[in-house]
Amino acid sequence: MKKIINPWVGNTNGYNCFGCDPNNPVGMHMEFYWDGQDVVSIWHSGPNHVSWIDTLHGGLQATLLDEVCGWVVFYQLQTSGVTAKMEMRYRKPVSTKWPYVVLRARLLEHRRTLATVKGEIWSPDGVLCAECTCTYFVYPGDKALEMGYEPALLDNQELTLEEVVRQVVYKDIRK
Repeated sequence: MKKIINPWVGNTNGYNCFGCDPNNPVGMHMEFYWDGQDVVSIWHSGPNHVSWIDTLHGGLQATLLDEVCGWVVFYQLQTSGVTAKMEMRYRKPVSTKWPYVVLRARLLEHRRTLATVKGEIWSPDGVLCAECTCTYFVYPGDKALEMGYEPALLDNQELTLEEVVRQVVYKDIRK
């Protein structure tokens, strides 16, 4: 898989996305990778992300999924949009003691101004914990550019899932 370069970092005044801005002091600092037909993100929770003891808050799970699904629109469709509808299904608790979770999202359908994307949260040992279906209102190219969309490009380096996990977990440990 290859890292999707975040085109807004350092280039866009006012960029402070809670999900993907690495400089947002209270943000989730998500990074994204293209893996064939999926956008993938490896994410590590912290002590402030709990609802019940050692359990990732359901609203944050929805945020993670909305963000990874949105990057399908940004990268695969090469435009921007807004979430019109999101349907969540929580299957298993997500532990904040896990070293990471794997988020995956893929395009199910794209018709004119609507895109349907499926997102999933997986435990480190491969258990499906939560899933969603998001419908996005997708902007036409000229409107997206007017609103600050920048094309999302891929880094040249090919990485395995294990290499990405090591990078994310190691980076979080250094903080």
